[in-house]
Amino acid sequence: MSNQTNVSQHECAMILENIADAIIAVSQQGKIVLFNSAAQHFTGLSEKNALSKSFYECFKDEETLCYLLRTALNEGRSISSHETVTLKISGAQQRQVSITVSPIFSVSAPQQGAVIVLHDLTRIHSLESVVRHADQLVMIETMAAGLAHEIKNPLGGIKGSAQLLQLELESDSELQEYPQLIVKEAERVNRIIQELLNLSNPRKERLEAINIGQLLLKIVKLQKSTVTDRSILFVWKLDPSIPDILGDHDLLMSLFLNLIKNSCEASPDNSKITISTQISTDYHLSLPGTRPTPMVQISITDEGPGIPTTDLEKIFTPFYTTKTAGNGLGLSICQKIVTDHEGLLQFANQSTGGTQVKVSLPLFHIRATNEKDKGK
Repeated sequence: MSNQTNVSQHECAMILENIADAIIAVSQQGKIVLFNSAAQHFTGLSEKNALSKSFYECFKDEETLCYLLRTALNEGRSISSHETVTLKISGAQQRQVSITVSPIFSVSAPQQGAVIVLHDLTRIHSLESVVRHADQLVMIETMAAGLAHEIKNPLGGIKGSAQLLQLELESDSELQEYPQLIVKEAERVNRIIQELLNLSNPRKERLEAINIGQLLLKIVKLQKSTVTDRSILFVWKLDPSIPDILGDHDLLMSLFLNLIKNSCEASPDNSKITISTQISTDYHLSLPGTRPTPMVQISITDEGPGIPTTDLEKIFTPFYTTKTAGNGLGLSICQKIVTDHEGLLQFANQSTGGTQVKVSLPLFHIRATNEKDKGK
Protein backbone atom coordinates (compact mmCIF):
# COMPACT_ATOMS: atom_id res chain seq x y z
CA MET A 1 0.00 0.00 0.00
CA SER A 2 2.83 2.37 0.90
CA ASN A 3 4.58 1.58 -2.41
CA GLN A 4 1.43 2.60 -4.30
CA THR A 5 1.29 5.82 -2.28
CA ASN A 6 4.93 6.63 -3.06
CA VAL A 7 4.35 6.06 -6.79
CA SER A 8 1.29 8.28 -6.67
CA GLN A 9 3.22 11.08 -4.95
CA HIS A 10 6.02 10.76 -7.49
CA GLU A 11 3.54 10.97 -10.35
CA CYS A 12 1.89 14.05 -8.82
CA ALA A 13 5.28 15.74 -8.47
CA MET A 14 6.14 14.85 -12.06
CA ILE A 15 2.85 16.32 -13.31
CA LEU A 16 3.37 19.57 -11.38
CA GLU A 17 6.91 19.89 -12.76
CA ASN A 18 5.67 19.54 -16.34
CA ILE A 19 2.74 21.94 -16.14
CA ALA A 20 3.35 25.13 -18.17
CA ASP A 21 1.61 27.27 -15.51
CA ALA A 22 3.50 28.45 -12.45
CA ILE A 23 2.24 26.58 -9.36
CA ILE A 24 3.12 27.92 -5.92
CA ALA A 25 1.73 26.32 -2.74
CA VAL A 26 1.85 28.35 0.48
CA SER A 27 1.18 27.28 4.07
CA GLN A 28 -1.41 28.98 6.24
CA GLN A 29 1.47 30.94 7.80
CA GLY A 30 2.52 32.27 4.40
CA LYS A 31 5.57 30.02 3.89
CA ILE A 32 6.27 28.63 0.40
CA VAL A 33 5.99 24.82 0.44
CA LEU A 34 5.89 24.05 -3.31
CA PHE A 35 7.52 25.88 -6.20
CA ASN A 36 7.40 24.11 -9.57
CA SER A 37 9.76 24.58 -12.54
CA ALA A 38 7.47 27.04 -14.30
CA ALA A 39 7.34 29.18 -11.14
CA GLN A 40 11.14 29.30 -11.14
CA HIS A 41 11.13 30.28 -14.82
CA PHE A 42 8.46 32.97 -14.34
CA THR A 43 10.02 34.60 -11.28
CA GLY A 44 13.76 34.01 -11.64
CA LEU A 45 13.81 32.48 -8.14
CA SER A 46 15.24 29.00 -7.66
CA GLU A 47 13.33 26.37 -5.71
CA LYS A 48 16.12 26.34 -3.11
CA ASN A 49 15.80 30.09 -2.51
CA ALA A 50 12.00 29.99 -2.39
CA LEU A 51 11.06 26.96 -0.28
CA SER A 52 10.33 27.70 3.40
CA LYS A 53 10.68 31.43 2.75
CA SER A 54 7.89 33.95 3.43
CA PHE A 55 5.87 34.48 0.26
CA TYR A 56 5.26 38.09 1.25
CA GLU A 57 9.01 38.71 1.55
CA CYS A 58 9.85 37.03 -1.77
CA PHE A 59 7.12 38.97 -3.59
CA LYS A 60 6.93 42.15 -1.52
CA ASP A 61 6.75 44.38 -4.63
CA GLU A 62 3.89 42.40 -6.21
CA GLU A 63 0.96 44.08 -4.45
CA THR A 64 -1.81 42.35 -6.42
CA LEU A 65 -0.29 38.91 -5.90
CA CYS A 66 0.11 39.45 -2.16
CA TYR A 67 -3.42 40.84 -1.83
CA LEU A 68 -4.96 37.82 -3.59
CA LEU A 69 -3.02 35.35 -1.42
CA ARG A 70 -3.89 37.19 1.78
CA THR A 71 -7.60 37.15 0.84
CA ALA A 72 -7.58 33.41 0.08
CA LEU A 73 -5.79 32.59 3.37
CA ASN A 74 -7.91 34.88 5.56
CA GLU A 75 -11.32 34.25 3.99
CA GLY A 76 -10.92 30.65 2.80
CA ARG A 77 -12.21 31.31 -0.71
CA SER A 78 -10.87 31.24 -4.26
CA ILE A 79 -10.06 34.56 -5.87
CA SER A 80 -8.76 35.58 -9.30
CA SER A 81 -7.33 38.70 -10.87
CA HIS A 82 -9.98 40.40 -13.01
CA GLU A 83 -7.38 41.93 -15.28
CA THR A 84 -4.02 40.92 -16.70
CA VAL A 85 -1.25 41.51 -14.15
CA THR A 86 2.30 42.40 -15.16
CA LEU A 87 4.92 40.72 -12.98
CA LYS A 88 7.91 43.02 -12.48
CA ILE A 89 10.21 40.81 -10.45
CA SER A 90 13.82 41.98 -10.29
CA GLY A 91 16.10 39.84 -12.45
CA ALA A 92 13.25 38.15 -14.33
CA GLN A 93 11.59 38.90 -17.65
CA GLN A 94 8.42 40.98 -17.37
CA ARG A 95 5.39 38.74 -17.85
CA GLN A 96 1.71 39.39 -18.30
CA VAL A 97 -0.20 36.80 -16.29
CA SER A 98 -3.61 35.87 -14.99
CA ILE A 99 -3.68 34.84 -11.31
CA THR A 100 -5.93 32.40 -9.46
CA VAL A 101 -5.50 31.66 -5.75
CA SER A 102 -7.44 28.83 -4.10
CA PRO A 103 -7.49 27.67 -0.45
CA ILE A 104 -6.21 24.16 0.37
CA PHE A 105 -8.50 22.05 2.58
CA SER A 106 -8.02 18.48 3.76
CA VAL A 107 -10.86 16.13 4.71
CA SER A 108 -10.44 16.33 8.48
CA ALA A 109 -8.22 19.36 9.15
CA PRO A 110 -8.85 23.09 8.85
CA GLN A 111 -7.43 25.12 5.97
CA GLN A 112 -3.84 24.11 5.22
CA GLY A 113 -2.83 27.06 3.05
CA ALA A 114 -3.40 28.13 -0.53
CA VAL A 115 -2.22 27.33 -4.05
CA ILE A 116 -1.38 30.08 -6.57
CA VAL A 117 -1.62 29.46 -10.32
CA LEU A 118 0.01 31.95 -12.68
CA HIS A 119 -0.97 31.57 -16.34
CA ASP A 120 1.38 33.30 -18.81
CA LEU A 121 -0.52 35.58 -21.22
CA THR A 122 2.58 37.28 -22.66
CA ARG A 123 2.67 35.22 -25.86
CA ILE A 124 -1.10 35.43 -26.29
CA HIS A 125 -1.04 39.24 -26.09
CA SER A 126 1.97 39.30 -28.40
CA LEU A 127 0.18 37.18 -31.02
CA GLU A 128 -2.98 39.30 -30.67
CA SER A 129 -0.86 42.35 -31.41
CA VAL A 130 0.57 40.63 -34.51
CA VAL A 131 -2.96 39.85 -35.74
CA ARG A 132 -4.03 43.48 -35.24
CA HIS A 133 -1.04 44.71 -37.18
CA ALA A 134 -1.75 42.22 -39.97
CA ASP A 135 -5.34 43.49 -40.18
CA GLN A 136 -4.05 47.05 -40.46
CA LEU A 137 -1.75 45.97 -43.27
CA VAL A 138 -4.60 44.36 -45.21
CA MET A 139 -6.59 47.60 -44.87
CA ILE A 140 -3.72 49.76 -46.12
CA GLU A 141 -3.07 47.37 -49.04
CA THR A 142 -6.67 47.76 -50.19
CA MET A 143 -6.53 51.53 -49.83
CA ALA A 144 -3.13 51.81 -51.49
CA ALA A 145 -4.13 49.95 -54.63
CA GLY A 146 -6.85 52.49 -55.47
CA LEU A 147 -5.23 55.59 -54.04
CA ALA A 148 -1.86 55.17 -55.75
CA HIS A 149 -3.34 54.86 -59.24
CA GLU A 150 -5.61 57.86 -58.67
CA ILE A 151 -2.70 60.06 -57.61
CA LYS A 152 -0.10 58.95 -60.15
CA ASN A 153 -1.77 60.46 -63.23
CA PRO A 154 -2.38 64.02 -61.94
CA LEU A 155 1.03 63.92 -60.24
CA GLY A 156 2.66 63.26 -63.60
CA GLY A 157 0.83 66.28 -65.02
CA ILE A 158 1.99 68.51 -62.15
CA LYS A 159 5.62 67.45 -62.61
CA GLY A 160 5.47 67.89 -66.39
CA SER A 161 3.97 71.37 -66.09
CA ALA A 162 6.64 72.40 -63.59
CA GLN A 163 9.38 71.20 -65.93
CA LEU A 164 7.86 73.20 -68.82
CA LEU A 165 7.74 76.23 -66.57
CA GLN A 166 11.44 75.79 -65.83
CA LEU A 167 12.18 75.92 -69.58
CA GLU A 168 10.15 79.12 -69.98
CA LEU A 169 11.95 80.95 -67.20
CA GLU A 170 15.39 82.48 -67.55
CA SER A 171 18.06 80.22 -66.01
CA ASP A 172 19.10 82.96 -63.58
CA SER A 173 15.55 83.92 -62.64
CA GLU A 174 14.72 84.05 -58.94
CA LEU A 175 11.49 82.19 -59.79
CA GLN A 176 13.42 79.07 -60.88
CA GLU A 177 13.44 77.75 -57.30
CA TYR A 178 9.63 77.32 -57.31
CA PRO A 179 9.28 74.91 -60.27
CA GLN A 180 12.41 73.10 -58.99
CA LEU A 181 10.72 72.66 -55.62
CA ILE A 182 7.52 71.39 -57.32
CA VAL A 183 9.50 68.80 -59.34
CA LYS A 184 11.45 67.68 -56.25
CA GLU A 185 8.31 67.27 -54.12
CA ALA A 186 6.44 65.52 -56.96
CA GLU A 187 9.28 63.00 -57.18
CA ARG A 188 9.14 62.48 -53.41
CA VAL A 189 5.39 61.84 -53.52
CA ASN A 190 5.96 59.46 -56.42
CA ARG A 191 8.45 57.47 -54.33
CA ILE A 192 5.90 57.19 -51.52
CA ILE A 193 3.25 56.01 -53.99
CA GLN A 194 5.64 53.40 -55.37
CA GLU A 195 6.21 52.09 -51.84
CA LEU A 196 2.43 51.92 -51.38
CA LEU A 197 2.14 49.96 -54.62
CA ASN A 198 4.82 47.57 -53.41
CA LEU A 199 2.74 47.02 -50.27
CA SER A 200 -0.48 46.39 -52.16
CA ASN A 201 0.96 44.42 -55.07
CA PRO A 202 4.36 42.95 -54.12
CA ARG A 203 6.36 40.92 -56.59
CA LYS A 204 6.16 37.14 -56.45
CA GLU A 205 8.61 35.65 -53.96
CA ARG A 206 11.66 33.81 -55.31
CA LEU A 207 12.38 31.26 -52.59
CA GLU A 208 15.82 29.76 -52.11
CA ALA A 209 18.07 28.43 -49.35
CA ILE A 210 19.37 31.35 -47.26
CA ASN A 211 22.22 31.22 -44.76
CA ILE A 212 20.87 33.81 -42.35
CA GLY A 213 24.24 34.37 -40.64
CA GLN A 214 26.00 35.17 -43.90
CA LEU A 215 23.13 37.45 -44.93
CA LEU A 216 23.42 39.45 -41.69
CA LEU A 217 27.22 39.70 -42.00
CA LYS A 218 26.85 41.06 -45.53
CA ILE A 219 24.31 43.70 -44.42
CA VAL A 220 26.44 44.87 -41.49
CA LYS A 221 29.44 45.14 -43.80
CA LEU A 222 27.38 47.51 -45.95
CA GLN A 223 26.04 49.46 -42.97
CA LYS A 224 29.36 49.81 -41.10
CA SER A 225 30.60 52.46 -43.52
CA THR A 226 27.77 54.80 -42.48
CA VAL A 227 28.70 54.70 -38.76
CA THR A 228 32.51 54.59 -38.84
CA ASP A 229 32.73 58.12 -37.40
CA ARG A 230 30.38 57.25 -34.52
CA SER A 231 32.33 54.29 -33.04
CA ILE A 232 29.34 51.95 -33.00
CA LEU A 233 30.42 48.37 -32.27
CA PHE A 234 28.58 45.36 -33.70
CA VAL A 235 28.55 42.36 -31.34
CA TRP A 236 27.79 38.95 -32.87
CA LYS A 237 26.05 36.06 -31.10
CA LEU A 238 25.27 33.80 -34.04
CA ASP A 239 24.42 30.12 -33.64
CA PRO A 240 26.51 28.39 -36.36
CA SER A 241 24.43 25.21 -36.12
CA ILE A 242 21.28 26.84 -37.56
CA PRO A 243 20.67 25.38 -41.05
CA ASP A 244 19.64 27.41 -44.09
CA ILE A 245 16.12 28.82 -44.08
CA LEU A 246 13.78 29.12 -47.05
CA GLY A 247 13.28 32.73 -48.12
CA ASP A 248 13.54 35.42 -50.76
CA HIS A 249 17.10 36.75 -50.69
CA ASP A 250 16.31 40.28 -51.90
CA LEU A 251 13.29 40.74 -49.62
CA LEU A 252 15.19 39.49 -46.56
CA MET A 253 18.11 41.77 -47.47
CA SER A 254 15.67 44.70 -47.57
CA LEU A 255 14.09 43.63 -44.27
CA PHE A 256 17.28 43.34 -42.22
CA LEU A 257 18.97 46.32 -43.88
CA ASN A 258 16.00 48.46 -42.80
CA LEU A 259 15.99 47.08 -39.23
CA ILE A 260 19.76 47.38 -38.74
CA LYS A 261 19.73 50.88 -40.26
CA ASN A 262 17.01 51.86 -37.76
CA SER A 263 19.12 50.49 -34.88
CA CYS A 264 22.13 52.48 -36.08
CA GLU A 265 20.09 55.68 -36.28
CA ALA A 266 18.71 55.12 -32.75
CA SER A 267 22.11 54.27 -31.23
CA PRO A 268 24.23 56.89 -29.46
CA ASP A 269 27.90 57.27 -30.33
CA ASN A 270 30.32 54.76 -28.72
CA SER A 271 27.54 52.22 -28.14
CA LYS A 272 27.02 48.69 -29.38
CA ILE A 273 24.44 46.79 -31.41
CA THR A 274 24.08 43.10 -30.62
CA ILE A 275 22.92 40.73 -33.36
CA SER A 276 22.04 37.18 -32.36
CA THR A 277 20.43 34.10 -33.88
CA GLN A 278 18.93 31.10 -32.12
CA ILE A 279 16.17 28.52 -32.39
CA SER A 280 13.11 30.09 -30.76
CA THR A 281 11.74 28.39 -27.65
CA ASP A 282 8.62 30.58 -27.61
CA TYR A 283 7.03 29.95 -31.01
CA HIS A 284 6.63 27.35 -33.72
CA LEU A 285 4.61 27.36 -36.93
CA SER A 286 1.69 24.94 -37.18
CA LEU A 287 0.24 24.40 -40.65
CA PRO A 288 -2.67 22.03 -41.38
CA GLY A 289 -1.50 18.49 -42.11
CA THR A 290 2.12 19.11 -41.08
CA ARG A 291 4.27 18.76 -38.01
CA PRO A 292 5.02 21.94 -36.02
CA THR A 293 7.90 23.80 -37.68
CA PRO A 294 10.56 25.36 -35.42
CA MET A 295 11.33 29.05 -35.79
CA VAL A 296 14.67 30.79 -36.14
CA GLN A 297 14.80 33.97 -34.06
CA ILE A 298 17.01 36.86 -35.19
CA SER A 299 17.42 39.58 -32.55
CA ILE A 300 18.85 43.08 -33.08
CA THR A 301 19.41 44.98 -29.83
CA ASP A 302 20.62 48.57 -29.58
CA GLU A 303 21.48 50.85 -26.65
CA GLY A 304 19.38 53.79 -27.78
CA PRO A 305 16.63 55.63 -25.88
CA GLY A 306 14.05 52.94 -26.59
CA ILE A 307 10.56 53.40 -27.98
CA PRO A 308 7.98 55.26 -25.84
CA THR A 309 5.29 52.85 -24.62
CA THR A 310 2.61 54.94 -26.34
CA ASP A 311 4.43 54.48 -29.67
CA LEU A 312 5.00 50.70 -29.47
CA GLU A 313 1.44 49.95 -30.60
CA LYS A 314 1.66 52.44 -33.47
CA ILE A 315 5.04 51.71 -35.06
CA PHE A 316 3.57 49.38 -37.70
CA THR A 317 0.81 51.81 -38.62
CA PRO A 318 1.46 53.10 -42.16
CA PHE A 319 2.54 56.79 -42.29
CA TYR A 320 3.20 56.87 -38.52
CA THR A 321 6.79 57.97 -37.86
CA THR A 322 8.83 59.78 -35.23
CA LYS A 323 11.57 60.66 -37.75
CA THR A 324 11.65 64.12 -39.27
CA ALA A 325 12.62 62.72 -42.68
CA GLY A 326 10.65 59.47 -42.61
CA ASN A 327 7.43 58.62 -44.41
CA GLY A 328 6.26 55.96 -41.95
CA LEU A 329 6.17 53.07 -44.45
CA GLY A 330 9.46 51.34 -43.62
CA LEU A 331 8.21 49.14 -40.77
CA SER A 332 4.93 48.42 -42.59
CA ILE A 333 6.98 47.04 -45.47
CA CYS A 334 9.17 45.08 -43.02
CA GLN A 335 6.08 43.56 -41.46
CA LYS A 336 4.73 42.66 -44.90
CA ILE A 337 7.97 40.84 -45.77
CA VAL A 338 7.97 38.91 -42.48
CA THR A 339 4.27 38.03 -42.80
CA ASP A 340 4.80 36.77 -46.35
CA HIS A 341 7.54 34.50 -44.96
CA GLU A 342 5.05 33.09 -42.36
CA GLY A 343 7.01 34.80 -39.58
CA LEU A 344 6.62 37.23 -36.68
CA LEU A 345 8.08 40.72 -36.17
CA GLN A 346 8.17 42.13 -32.64
CA PHE A 347 9.65 45.18 -30.90
CA ALA A 348 10.31 45.51 -27.17
CA ASN A 349 12.11 47.92 -24.88
CA GLN A 350 14.95 46.47 -22.80
CA SER A 351 14.91 46.90 -19.03
CA THR A 352 18.54 48.06 -19.28
CA GLY A 353 17.67 50.57 -22.01
CA GLY A 354 17.51 50.34 -25.77
CA THR A 355 15.24 48.47 -28.15
CA GLN A 356 15.22 44.84 -29.22
CA VAL A 357 13.60 43.77 -32.46
CA LYS A 358 12.93 40.07 -32.95
CA VAL A 359 12.29 38.45 -36.31
CA SER A 360 11.04 34.84 -36.11
CA LEU A 361 11.16 32.88 -39.38
CA PRO A 362 10.10 29.25 -39.92
CA LEU A 363 12.83 26.66 -40.36
CA PHE A 364 11.21 24.71 -43.20
CA HIS A 365 12.81 21.45 -44.30
CA ILE A 366 14.22 22.77 -47.58
CA ARG A 367 14.67 19.45 -49.35
CA ALA A 368 11.11 18.35 -48.59
CA THR A 369 9.76 21.74 -49.68
CA ASN A 370 11.64 21.65 -52.99
CA GLU A 371 10.40 18.13 -53.76
CA LYS A 372 6.84 19.22 -52.99
CA ASP A 373 7.18 22.22 -55.35
CA LYS A 374 8.55 20.00 -58.14
CA GLY A 375 5.51 17.77 -57.88
CA LYS A 376 3.14 20.66 -58.60
